[in-house]
Amino acid sequence: MSYGKRRGYRDGAIAGSRPERAIIDIGSNTVRLVVYGGTMRAPTVLLNEKVTAKLGREIAATGRLADEAMALALRGLKRFALLLADLGITDIETVATAAVRDAANGPDFAQQLRAIGLNPRVISGEEEALLSAHGVIGAFPDARGIVADLGGGSLELVRVAGGATDSASSLPLGTLRLPDHRRGGRAEMAKSLDKVIRKGGWDLTANPAADNGALYLVGGTWRAMAVFAMAAQAYPLSDPHGFELDAAAALDLANRLAASETEVIKGRDRISSMRAEKLPDAAVLLQALLAQLNPERVVFSSWGLREGLLYDRLPPHSRAQDPLLAGVAVFSSNRGSAPTLATRMAAWTLDAAPAREHGSERLRLAATMLALASMQIEPNIRLPQAINWALHKRWVGIDGKGRAMLAAAIAANGNQLSLPEPVRALASPEALEEAVRWGLALRLARRLGGQSRRSLEVSKLGIADGALVLTLAESHAALFGQPTEKDMKLLAARLGLSWRVAIVPESAL
Repeated sequence: MSYGKRRGYRDGAIAGSRPERAIIDIGSNTVRLVVYGGTMRAPTVLLNEKVTAKLGREIAATGRLADEAMALALRGLKRFALLLADLGITDIETVATAAVRDAANGPDFAQQLRAIGLNPRVISGEEEALLSAHGVIGAFPDARGIVADLGGGSLELVRVAGGATDSASSLPLGTLRLPDHRRGGRAEMAKSLDKVIRKGGWDLTANPAADNGALYLVGGTWRAMAVFAMAAQAYPLSDPHGFELDAAAALDLANRLAASETEVIKGRDRISSMRAEKLPDAAVLLQALLAQLNPERVVFSSWGLREGLLYDRLPPHSRAQDPLLAGVAVFSSNRGSAPTLATRMAAWTLDAAPAREHGSERLRLAATMLALASMQIEPNIRLPQAINWALHKRWVGIDGKGRAMLAAAIAANGNQLSLPEPVRALASPEALEEAVRWGLALRLARRLGGQSRRSLEVSKLGIADGALVLTLAESHAALFGQPTEKDMKLLAARLGLSWRVAIVPESAL
């Protein structure tokens, strides 16, 4: 029996997630395999492997895919096909973008892919733009502005607003083609790029007062640019997804990188040599985009074409799910914390410690799920690991302030009220205090009855006449022990209230 048919061999091998879908993305620069598990609304990446084949490196000069580039790509793709067979994954989508669609021998290469068992779909520039935009919408449901997906062979631009797309186009400005515009130096390069962008119908400077929203940057080279900016700012988070700059700061970044030498950039942590070589040219492109598109801010997105492929296949009710809660729910479930219990506890603590001006109920529920999941971790490593979940795991639909509030709630649930400096750097004291109250209320709910459903049914927490009141059914009056009293005092003190316990018949609850 093959390993692929022995379902137990691979199931649950990574964080309890079963591999469900795979996407093979054949780009002009890299050929990549990504295997996804969990919920497809906020998928977990179980395997991510790439081959830097540079399929599009000779298209501008010869109009063809280079033989050695095809050989390197095929070597990687044969490995991908074998891996997927052994893993038993049959839901596989293979897409090819600019290099294959533009090359004269692209159809021949696609035929070679079919011979190894893959079924490639060569997508148009407009379709590539729309898929990238759908990926951005999936990550940022309220996205409004312009998506710019920079690949090796092309730059896709598309407007997004209200969950819809408009004006999709593809320009021949991929990272492999940018050097062709550099022959007269960087100043002349900027003028050349301006012409291509305007010719594509993207000169929005005619109305400087127009509100053009955000510029969402998609692609590995843009993400490397974000990593550079985050390091320069000593930004406390590690994931470039969701990192944003106002327009002035984005222009400063572009100016700095455009004037930088590749060798200097190569010395930076988390920036590969390949990306370092492309950053100065990409920075000149960003200068041109900022000048022509006039965005109010720049947002870096790790979600793009591949996530757009996943998002497009979701039914409407799944698309409508909150991506943060969808991702946290699966993550927490795989770590022994049922979302139903978290929902009950969030409801039980609502009257005493709701989301107020700084947070939201979705954020409070996410914090509750993560905090309960953290209780499955060994006590000696629990809080550092759970705080890292909040700060550094790739959640979608959340910003730095939200991550800090997640971390503060998790810390308070563990009775750690002195918050780490990275947490304090991301949110105001008032926002963190609100989240600490969430965590202390959860600590009381969790410890009152050992997380039993019954303890939540026979008790109630609220505020009345300037006091924090714990109401217990007579049958469960003994639940109010010394640990519960300590938790009540701690929460009441943070709320600036006195506290009391009321014992009533269960019918009065």
